[in-house]
Amino acid sequence: MFIGLISDTHGIFSDPFRDFFAPVDVIWHAGDWGGDASFAESISGFKPVVGVHGNCDGSGIRYLYPEVQLLKLQGIKVLMTHIGGSPGHYYPVAKALIEEHKPDYFICGHSHILMVKWDEKYKLMYLNPGAAGLQGWQLERTALRFKLEKGELKDLEVFHLPKNNATFAP
Repeated sequence: MFIGLISDTHGIFSDPFRDFFAPVDVIWHAGDWGGDASFAESISGFKPVVGVHGNCDGSGIRYLYPEVQLLKLQGIKVLMTHIGGSPGHYYPVAKALIEEHKPDYFICGHSHILMVKWDEKYKLMYLNPGAAGLQGWQLERTALRFKLEKGELKDLEVFHLPKNNATFAP
């Protein structure tokens, strides 16, 4: 399974991101979509999407995507929520979910900080794709793509686009 991981689009899903995600099978969106339901549907019309809503998302997005996703595939558990914190500094709700579900992979967004890190305490891989949109303080827009093969993360790639890149369209 080839997965594209994105978060914090805040209403922007530009052509460079579409190009980066062209070969993936599915896009996982870790919240703060921005826009309304039609924006989310434009992404899901491009590729199948599994996602969660974020703190900035309105009722249209919240109707389509839950606050938490717990996926079981290829013998592994994936936990996704928007506000997660980071290893050693998890948001209390995320920490409780991690302790309850014991995922192999924990995915979140919100911070706009790209981070992929092994969490030794909880024995999980932490993935935050950073922010793909223009809103926020980050200097570059980022996303991830990777393969899950027999429950293992392989061929992880990071996409970087300068935030001041003027060639974008919603």
